[in-house]
Amino acid sequence: MTGVPPRRPAPSKDEIARLPVFEGLPLDRVRVPATRGEFAAATSAIEAAGVVGFDTESKPLFDVGAVSDGPHIAQFATIDEAFVFQVHRDEGLPFLIGLLQSPDVLKVGFGLRSDLQHIRAKFGVELRAVLDLNDAFRDEGFRASTGVRAAVAILFGRRFLKSKRQTTSNWALPRLDEKQLLYAANDAYAALCVHRELRRVIAARDAASGA
Repeated sequence: MTGVPPRRPAPSKDEIARLPVFEGLPLDRVRVPATRGEFAAATSAIEAAGVVGFDTESKPLFDVGAVSDGPHIAQFATIDEAFVFQVHRDEGLPFLIGLLQSPDVLKVGFGLRSDLQHIRAKFGVELRAVLDLNDAFRDEGFRASTGVRAAVAILFGRRFLKSKRQTTSNWALPRLDEKQLLYAANDAYAALCVHRELRRVIAARDAASGA
């Protein structure tokens, strides 16, 4: 852990590239609910956690002027496992919408403003109890959007692997492949790890200063 130094730029791509790899969740900790019972169990685990990493993914658009009908998946991560909700599964929509609107489940992630807009357009609901970690890092003196890769480097001295190929893959597929699932799960998981560590660092700093 490197701490949160005040008012400094985020590490460069070259600096991050030299760091050891951040270990995310393995595939056997990634759940993809498909039945009503599985969605109910996933929702219970997420609600019990209270604070989860969160993100959404949409099928990329390559035509000028095209309008996205995403998100096509929404991912939630606890410290032990991640849940990938596929929007095309009608059985899961009531559970997903309930989580999105829940004031009791804090959803933390990076760059969530576009997610809020897509959720509003897709489901006609507002995402509640949400924390954009870019704002949290800005409060710590980082002037630009930090992003998950820089945040993991700052707090853990690790390199978060984020594949552009997976970013632009087809998230509307009825069956996602293993690389897509790991990418989606660990985007949310890394956000949760960052949130937990950032809170710990700030609390330790405040205690040391007598705040």
